[in-house]
Amino acid sequence: MANRRELKRNINGLLGDVIEECYNSLLNNEGKNEAQVEAIVDECVDLADELIEKVNSAKKLQNRAERKKLFSDVKEKLGDKVIELIEKLNNL
Repeated sequence: MANRRELKRNINGLLGDVIEECYNSLLNNEGKNEAQVEAIVDECVDLADELIEKVNSAKKLQNRAERKKLFSDVKEKLGDKVIELIEKLNNL
């Protein structure tokens, strides 16, 4: 089972990479689709806040199995959303 610190680092790292790709896209395309790319960045920030809040809520859970399930759900959602966000960026 991953600990909270590692999971938070993974969330920030992966979503940070997506945001970096968004800004690279803006630089390479010189303002094309700027509003849509900024929307993807905003979505990344909102997702990071949401997932970190869920990870922090694991402190309240007494049962180890419940914490493990919560962390598993967070990892799954993170992976799915990162793929979705990258596909959105590639389709612009």
